[in-house]
Amino acid sequence: MLKRFIPLLVLALGFAGFMALKLTRPEPPQVAAQERSWRVEIMAVALRQHRPELALYGQLTAPEMATLAAPVAAQVASRPVADGQRVAAGEVLVALAEADTAPLLVQAQAEVADLEAQLRSESIRHANDRQALANEQAIVVNAERQLQRTRTLVAQNLASQGQLDNALDALAQARLVLAGRERSIQEHPTRQQRLEAQLSRAEAQLTATRRDVSRSEVTAPFAGVITRLQAAPGDQVARNQALLSIYPVHGLELRAQVPHVYREELAAALARGEPLEAVATEGRYRFQMKRFAGESAPSGTEAIFRLLGEAGSLRPGGMLPVVLQRPAVASTVAVPYSALYGNSGVYLVTADQRLRRIEVQRQGEVHRPGDQRWALISGENLADGQRLVVTHLPNAIEGLKVDIADEVTP
Repeated sequence: MLKRFIPLLVLALGFAGFMALKLTRPEPPQVAAQERSWRVEIMAVALRQHRPELALYGQLTAPEMATLAAPVAAQVASRPVADGQRVAAGEVLVALAEADTAPLLVQAQAEVADLEAQLRSESIRHANDRQALANEQAIVVNAERQLQRTRTLVAQNLASQGQLDNALDALAQARLVLAGRERSIQEHPTRQQRLEAQLSRAEAQLTATRRDVSRSEVTAPFAGVITRLQAAPGDQVARNQALLSIYPVHGLELRAQVPHVYREELAAALARGEPLEAVATEGRYRFQMKRFAGESAPSGTEAIFRLLGEAGSLRPGGMLPVVLQRPAVASTVAVPYSALYGNSGVYLVTADQRLRRIEVQRQGEVHRPGDQRWALISGENLADGQRLVVTHLPNAIEGLKVDIADEVTP
């Protein structure tokens, strides 16, 4: 009977020992819950006026490029210039063979001399016609008298009918000659005007030929760079055939497409007379915006920039990246793109080291040293001295606790 209660006794003793140990165990220390904080970099807000920048990619052109052509058909005697060579104004570029140009001048001079001789001959002819007119008028009068006498004699049977017919023929012949002379005198002004017109045309042709022959040595109209050579010594060229092209050293332009969203802003600045400059990315070349092109494309409108200063190594047809300084915007601050949350949000650090989100407006971007690009922002809630978070936190929310690790220089 006693053996049946032994297991129950063991269990009771074990439970009693467990309860004794539990009641006598030491109390664990109380652990207080601590809020986690995130280390961030900040920058002090300093509102001031900035010029937003717009990156463009344009093509160089030479709008004042001149194509020089052969003034006459001739053989190219010499071409002392090469492609890409810089030349001074008045420098000989192409010389045409004198053996081909000299006969043209002789022919034009001969045409003028021939017409001058014809005019002199017409004057002499007119003078002779006027002198002969009086004689021929007297002959007609004498023929009329002879006819009258013959008729009287025929009526008296003292002359034959044949003699009367001869008198009639003589009068008709004299009147015919007189009429021809009078017509010749009347046509004199017309003949003289025609010859004078031909002479004027020949003199104009002589002047043009002298001009063309004087241009048989094709010279540079201005200081520039040679390009597009199309003739070599020995070539036979036709009149008005292109020989080469030249563009001025200071005449290069850059044509870059500007998105439509910026067109009104830039056009208004140009209308105000505000200078808009674009600088090549390497900073060596500067351009000033002059106007927009006359036509647009769906993607934008071409802006035309004039090169300021020497062209250096720039050549028409080349592509060049530039940065355009847009009109200035007041009360703005430049921040790294890491400070932006979405398109219009940034976080400030409050006095109790917590985040506060504010809404801002994007005004463009600016370039920083080291080829960095920062966003340009403005907003009603931005003020000088505020601490703006520039570290991008994926879990950033209003009220998040942060620790300041470093301050970025604006």
